[in-house]
Amino acid sequence: MTTEPAVDVRGLHVRFAEVEAVNGVDLVAYAGQATALLGRNGAGKSTTMRVLAGVVPPSAGSVRVAGLDVRADVLAVKRRVGYCPDVGGLVPRATPWEHLQLAARLRRLDGWEGRARDLLELFGLGDVAHRVTSGFSHGMGRRLSVLLAAFHEPEVLLLDEPFDGVDPVGVEATLEIVSDARARGACVLVSTHLRELAIEACSSVTVLRGGSRVASVAAGEMAGEEGARAYRSLLD
Repeated sequence: MTTEPAVDVRGLHVRFAEVEAVNGVDLVAYAGQATALLGRNGAGKSTTMRVLAGVVPPSAGSVRVAGLDVRADVLAVKRRVGYCPDVGGLVPRATPWEHLQLAARLRRLDGWEGRARDLLELFGLGDVAHRVTSGFSHGMGRRLSVLLAAFHEPEVLLLDEPFDGVDPVGVEATLEIVSDARARGACVLVSTHLRELAIEACSSVTVLRGGSRVASVAAGEMAGEEGARAYRSLLD
């Protein structure tokens, strides 16, 4: 028997007025695996992730997440997903601890405080847990966004540009989050333009260019100088 994909995208199109941000993308990802969406800025990675998170509706195509149709069951999809957006998502006047309190309340989590403290320490945010996020650097905000996405241990973890502007502590913490999520059987998607971190975090890579999928390969095929050349050829 074949396992049903945790993410199953067929012929996805997303249009904003006259602009077609995603043009016929197919994507399949499974529980216990991590898949990278790799490509330059403007390739359609973030728009695809927003559709999977239930933030942006598809203009055409079929999109199923955790066995659910994102058109018909968008609220149920959001309950099963943890989403780190590429920008924004934080409340400037709230502290990291208040963000975690709100997330725990909305998701009706019990006994969450210990996990919250552990995650704050993992991401190097323990000392600023009670500082408002308006004073955070870009990298600190990225770390907190990843933390919040993973906090409730979702079935599908969507990390959009989690490494952007992040220091080595944040990179290592994010890699640990991805590894832990895979170990407990979650499906992980990581969108990034950083090839080396994509292949370190993930076992498979889907390359997007101009809103279309141009390749889906094992991460090892993108490694080293030969992988770099292959990647550049896909972007040309």
